Amino acid sequence: MTTLTHSAPQRIVAFPARLIPFALRKHHPLTTSTLVFGSWLVAAALVYGAHRLSPTIAAIATISTILGVAFAYTFLAAREAGVSHALSVGTAWLVMSIAVEMIVTTRLGHGWFSLIGNPHQPLLRNVVMFLWIFAPSFFARRR
Repeated sequence: MTTLTHSAPQRIVAFPARLIPFALRKHHPLTTSTLVFGSWLVAAALVYGAHRLSPTIAAIATISTILGVAFAYTFLAAREAGVSHALSVGTAWLVMSIAVEMIVTTRLGHGWFSLIGNPHQPLLRNVVMFLWIFAPSFFARRR
């Protein structure tokens, strides 16, 4: 037997969980849902704050905010997550945005369109809804 035909057995080294970076760990479902909700809450607050600006600046700020928070979520919490995880996160973000708009509209008694966009501007509304869903998947590393 020579070393060319037989390789040495591989050693499996187990690292303690504290040595693996947070973004590379497989998280508990409760931790994942907390991270998804927390990142959406930050994005929603920033999008709501941007709505008080002029319409053009508000549109740019809304789009860049959603993309920025999606990048931050992917980079800090789910660096090795796949596209299916990212699409699930984006779908959850859109559902939460729609639910909040419905609740606030019911409480105020008139239309409130800060998170998704005004229905009188359908192109911008469609772009924002598209971004809520697909922005996390733009930064997914695996398929």
